[in-house]
Amino acid sequence: MTISVVRVDADRARSIAWLAAEAMYKEVKLTPKPGLVDSENSGAHSDMTLMHFMASLRAISPWFPRFYVQGITTAGLPAPRTLQAIRSTGLACEQAMFKATGGINTHKGGIFSLGLLCAAAGRLEAGRIRLSQQNLCREVRAMCKGLVDRELSRSRAARTKGEQIFQVCGLTGARGEAETGFETVRRYGLPQWEKALGEGRSEEEALLTMLLALMAANPDTNLVSRGGLDGLRYAQRYAARLTKIENLSGSRLSQALTKMNAAFIKKDLSPGGSADLLAVGWVLSHYPTR
Repeated sequence: MTISVVRVDADRARSIAWLAAEAMYKEVKLTPKPGLVDSENSGAHSDMTLMHFMASLRAISPWFPRFYVQGITTAGLPAPRTLQAIRSTGLACEQAMFKATGGINTHKGGIFSLGLLCAAAGRLEAGRIRLSQQNLCREVRAMCKGLVDRELSRSRAARTKGEQIFQVCGLTGARGEAETGFETVRRYGLPQWEKALGEGRSEEEALLTMLLALMAANPDTNLVSRGGLDGLRYAQRYAARLTKIENLSGSRLSQALTKMNAAFIKKDLSPGGSADLLAVGWVLSHYPTR
């Protein structure tokens, strides 16, 4: 690898890394978000505030270029080897998050999903393959091939909440979403984002619309962890109902989401998995479809 190529890769690393970090920032600042920490309140989270998320962002952001570079350096290996290579980086990034937040998990899911996207971008660009939604998601799917089987299906003793939920409910969470190449984002989230922007809505409204679409479709294990399958179904039905209301925008959208937030707080529900997918969707929206 020549010096000039390294410089180009560094520039691109900053580009994809910036998108990943900015996606996290936009997600947490987006308001109002039902059950989630935002600029107005902490939703259903009594243990964290906006300040925790901002501290987390500062700690996490420097790690995204490393995922990208590891994608480049492992591009000549089978895709699952890249996933193995970035594990230690992901764990170190998580530790930086916990240190910044005093042990609070603000972005573990986001680190996983966005780290995968950064690594996928590195693999693609090392092979001079066009960065597109299709190619990025296909590369993530290849990197995560067999992940659910290895880490969930074959797990004998559930050590994490995600493993427990899989054994009881069969839901695969962030691992399953990654193994499908973020199918929920591509099938439900991004079409609503594009539709909202096509109607002339602001980026904030388009993000809120995408979030609702994701909440309606995503089998969010965060919701199951807090409210069981009943909590998940309640949240999905509520979100689906709002997505079907015509011309739900402006103050009407804000009021509907504020009311939804109150309902989620009462039931202690937080769609954190969908929030992570929202960040993924925002990153992918910056690339052509194919």
